Order: sequence, then structure tokens, then C-alpha cells
Amino acid sequence: MANRASTRFLAGVIEGFYGQPWNQAERFELLDRLAASGLNTYLYAPKDDLKHRALWREPYTPEELGQLTSLIARCQMSGLKFIYALGAGLDICYGEAAEIEKLQQRLAQLLAAGCEHFALLFDDIPDRLSPEDHGRFGSFALAQCHVANAVFRWVRERSPAARFLFCPTPYCGRMAERKLGGENYLETIGRELPPEIDVLWTGPEIISREITVEHVREMQRVLRRKPLLWDNLHANDYDGRRFYCGPYAGRTPELRKEIAGVLLNPNCELALNFVPLRTFAEFVRGSAAWDARHAYLAAMAEWWPRFATGGQPVPLEDLVLLGDCYYLPFEEGAGAEVFFQRARALLATDPAEWGEAAGKFLAQSARLRELCARLTELRDRPLFYALSRRIWELREELDLLERYVTARRENKSSAAALRSDFHLPGTYRGGLVPRLQRLLAPRADGSFMPPAAP
Repeated sequence: MANRASTRFLAGVIEGFYGQPWNQAERFELLDRLAASGLNTYLYAPKDDLKHRALWREPYTPEELGQLTSLIARCQMSGLKFIYALGAGLDICYGEAAEIEKLQQRLAQLLAAGCEHFALLFDDIPDRLSPEDHGRFGSFALAQCHVANAVFRWVRERSPAARFLFCPTPYCGRMAERKLGGENYLETIGRELPPEIDVLWTGPEIISREITVEHVREMQRVLRRKPLLWDNLHANDYDGRRFYCGPYAGRTPELRKEIAGVLLNPNCELALNFVPLRTFAEFVRGSAAWDARHAYLAAMAEWWPRFATGGQPVPLEDLVLLGDCYYLPFEEGAGAEVFFQRARALLATDPAEWGEAAGKFLAQSARLRELCARLTELRDRPLFYALSRRIWELREELDLLERYVTARRENKSSAAALRSDFHLPGTYRGGLVPRLQRLLAPRADGSFMPPAAP
């Protein structure tokens, strides 16, 4: 069983998203939840901490270092591994000794603050070398291994028990297939990196719907070690309209024996991560077959008390339906899927044939829309602020559908009857980004084409 007693198996959270990093109070809350859940790792890698990535050569100020020192101490007090990550790949000169010394200086500052474990990240960077580095190393992978090995040896001399992580430039199957980083990139780092260095991997895709045992065993062969999963299943930094409060899914318990650990990179808004973290911890600790939906329903019941309002209470059944609307990247929850299919069937059918279906749709839609309005009274204001923009959009779409279905059911088919005073051109679904999105339509195979001409 993978649990906190399994010190080699890393299980926890990466603060690794793009966007505003969590504040100190949020991080302390997260650490308490990780420890209470039996998880063992927190990886510090917020993309928009400038000194983690864009300004990686600059040391932290005393005030900034004080914040990190407190975070490290809190981890150690809670029995958690604190791993500090540095992302130097945007502009590092791999062959210059001064650059390696700069990396060592940065990590020395963290060592002095009590940090024992480190990571070098080379993700999301241009896969090209300067002429000087190309002449010396010949390949992107060899240049990165040169730097990583030098820093790893330096760290291990000062922190002999250090875990040391490496994120490759092609960090998912699709990137590797497209030969990002060059020919035989992954085979090269598998051969050149010492086996003690953990290699991070997100699965077949950046956001992987499934990660199978077969896929991971193939990566073991290529990397010559068990991969350490950086799991983006619940990450939402790529789409600010969505969040994911569904369960940890698409991974079987058998997977745990084939990996060095799994770190979840969750929603940017910490308040929205209750169910993802609760179900993830249960997956890591469990030994039986994994029932993601059952875990989701149990976690939603635990989250429910956080939805106390200043007015009418929120029924658990309604909260589950709301969560189903923001479930996982590739699927809606069961209740939301039924609701969507009911709406689509109505719009594709002659109103004369609707019968009771229209009434059922309108009743459920109104209930969900009214729940969105009721959540404005949440006593937990950070939770409401995390939800507010998303549920506002949901309310608008539900309101529009209800107006349309009501008008058609009453045999009103004129343009005036189907117009809404609250969904006006330019303000509703307006702006440049939606206009650009309408220029190319996504197809089922992932390709894009202009939509059919009107």
C-alpha cells in the first residue's frame, strides 16, 4: 500500500500552475490538509513566482526568504517533504560554468533556510540551443543532463538524503511522439541521468484522461526508472471559465506499484480543491478497487457543510448536481450529463412533441439556476469568490435556455418573442476572444476547421 509510511513513494500536491500563486495562509491550510490525509509531499513550483522561473538568477529578498523558511518549517513539523523547484530553462546557457554556479547559489539560499529536496524543471520552454551550446553538446537532452547532473552532485554533497526531481521538456506522450526536444530525447535522459534522479511525467497527454499501467511500464523502459507522475487532471489554469471538483479518476490502484509517486497539480483556486484532494488521498491510501463516483459522492457530503448560507440551506442533492456541472476536463458528472442531453433533445424536437419533457427540463434548470443565486449568500466568502464568475456564466446560459423553451412551448416563434433583454449582442458572449473562437470549429478528432458557411 502506498501511504505516508512509504517514504520513497511521493504523494501530495504541486503548486505548479500558471496564475497568481497561493498566499501563505492558503499554503498552511493546504499543508494541514495534506498531513491530515496521510499525504507526504508539497512541491513548490508556482510558474508566476518570478524567482522560480522568469528571474531564476535573482535571490529571494529577506522577506521573501522568510516566507519560504516558514513554509519549510511547517512542512517539516507536519511530516511533509518540501521540494523546491527551479525553472531555469527559458534562457539558461547550458555550457557556461557561471550559470551552474548561479543555480547552486540559488539552491544554497534554500538549503540555508532548511530545504532538503529540490527539482530542476525544463518544461514549457523553447526546444532549441544556442550555437555555442549546440556545438558543445550536440543535443538538447545532453545539455540539460550536463546541468542537472552537476547540480544533483552538488546538492547531494550538502543534503545526502535529498530527493532530486527533473522535469523533461517533452513531459507527455504526445510531446515525445512529436519529437519535442529532438530525436531520442527521453532515451538520452534515461541513460545520462543517475537513477537516483526522479523524472516527472504527465502521462499520454498534458492533461491525461487515463494513465494506464501499460503506458507507465513503457515509460519505465524508456526512462530506465519508475516515472514520478505530475498529474494535471484537475488543473484549470488553461481555461479560466472552468474548474474541476470531480474525483480522482482514470487511474487504477495497480498503477501505484509502477510509479515513484504521484503529485497532483490542482485548480488554481485552493477553495475549489476539497473533492479533488480528498479523493486523491483516498486513492493513494486505499487497497481495494477504486470507485471514483462513490468517492466523489462521499467527498461532496464532507464538503457540504462549507456551503452554509445566510439564507436558505443548500440541499446536498443540488450541490452534487452543481459539482457534476464542473466535474472533470473530459466529462460531466452523471447528473449534468443527463441534464444536458435533456436540453439537447428538446432543442432538436418539434415543440408539439415535447409533452412533459419541457416541464421537467424547466424545473431542473430553474432549481440549478436558483442554487447559483443562493450561493451569493455563502458565509465562506473565499469559496464564493472562487465560484462566482463561473456560476454567473452558468446562470446566464440556464436563463437563456429557459426563456427559449418557454417561448417555444407557448407557440411563440417570432424573433421578438425569442429575444432576451439580458443577453444583448456585444455584451453577451462578446469580445475579441469569443469572436476568434468562432473562426475555427473543433472536430471530434482534435483538428480544427472553419465552420460551414451560413
